[in-house]
Amino acid sequence: MLGADEAGKGPVLGPMVAAAVRADPGAIPEGVDDSKRLSPARRDDLDAALRADDRVAVGVSVVGVGRIDDPATDMNALTVAGQAEALAAVARDGDRAVVDAGDVSESRFAERVADAVAAANIEPAEGTDIAVDVTAEHGADESYPVVAAASVIAKVERDRIVAELDAAYRDRGYDGIGSGYPSDPATREFLREYVDREGDLPDCARRSWSTCDDLLAASEQSALAEF
Repeated sequence: MLGADEAGKGPVLGPMVAAAVRADPGAIPEGVDDSKRLSPARRDDLDAALRADDRVAVGVSVVGVGRIDDPATDMNALTVAGQAEALAAVARDGDRAVVDAGDVSESRFAERVADAVAAANIEPAEGTDIAVDVTAEHGADESYPVVAAASVIAKVERDRIVAELDAAYRDRGYDGIGSGYPSDPATREFLREYVDREGDLPDCARRSWSTCDDLLAASEQSALAEF
């Protein structure tokens, strides 16, 4: 059975990460849960256990800020694409997958993910498309351990990427980037300081987010006032 979920749809900084886990239900560690309900240390332990288990296959898709800012797409389409890419990395023809629905219509989301997995054609050497029976449910990470496991993998991977970004900007004299979410005062302060110093947004920022628009507009107004 497969499960898929994503982390990081809402932040203004960094990528969204989707993950898929393929495993017999008995191979999922006890205590796995929706990643938001677990402490960082517990998530790290579960991530390590899942990745170390030969009975568990893990697929990850990192959807970068360039794809997120592309005006030709939207977050629903990117959630479909991310989950499908992660599933395609581990799926076998005829597998059954349960995914966390990223659309108000669970059935529509499931159909879009299944179509995207089939289109991925992950066995080009054999010329075989992969058909996966996909069910999507809201809150699937609370109901299915394999989806909860995927949510843990996705969250840990995104946290790792954010930690690397944080370290890189600290090396440049900033006080860190925070969690990357618009509601985080540390993230907002980092963006304000960066725009003040550089006159533009950092590469890790989602330029299409309203938070970035507001900061650039405020910076422009400040520059005009000084002029």
